[in-house]
Amino acid sequence: MTTSNGRILLVEDDVNLGSLLREYLKAKGFTTTLEADGEKGFRAFKKDHFDLCILDIMLPVKDGFSLAKDIRIQNPEIPIIFLTAKSMKTDILEGFRAGADDYMTKPFSMEELLFRIEAVLRRTTRGEQQSVFNLGKYVFDANRQLLTCENKTINLTTKESDLLKMLCQHPNQVLERNYALKSIWKDDNYFNARSMDVYITKIRKHLSDEPDIQIINVHGKGYKLLRESL
Repeated sequence: MTTSNGRILLVEDDVNLGSLLREYLKAKGFTTTLEADGEKGFRAFKKDHFDLCILDIMLPVKDGFSLAKDIRIQNPEIPIIFLTAKSMKTDILEGFRAGADDYMTKPFSMEELLFRIEAVLRRTTRGEQQSVFNLGKYVFDANRQLLTCENKTINLTTKESDLLKMLCQHPNQVLERNYALKSIWKDDNYFNARSMDVYITKIRKHLSDEPDIQIINVHGKGYKLLRESL
């Protein structure tokens, strides 16, 4: 990754966590501005151009929800990721109402944050909304939720389609369970995790006659879509 990855506004009042995140993001190629309260964050946003905002919710002076609403008035399109120690469903819903593109509950891994940043930027960058994928002899159309092969057509459920699309967007890479659950189900509880395992099994069955495509379990992490060629 290079220094052209983009500019991030990080607003986090925990000095140690904020500094750690800023240095990690810089190491991954993102120009990162760190502010410690919502008012300073908003002033920084108005002063410079940013490609993405990462906002803590429990901020002094101006909380993260209010800051996000102010940012959305200035730029309705900029992606926002919330960081918070809260995990109540009402807080998550309020975050999305305030304009969140994604939501992470502390504590979290740096790798998962990076994965989410890259995923959000892919979704929100023009021209990168790929919806049709070649899977060996199959063609997967995510928008139409169809998996086709010669004269065979499989109608996928919304969850199957969303999960397969996420796997296709990261071929030969680990798709973390928590990321997939929070992105598709909005909650990574035990029952949703079991539900996702069922959908993975169904997707494997749909693709079982295509030897060049495999979906494997990565113990303790998630799943990986293996393709012979990219």
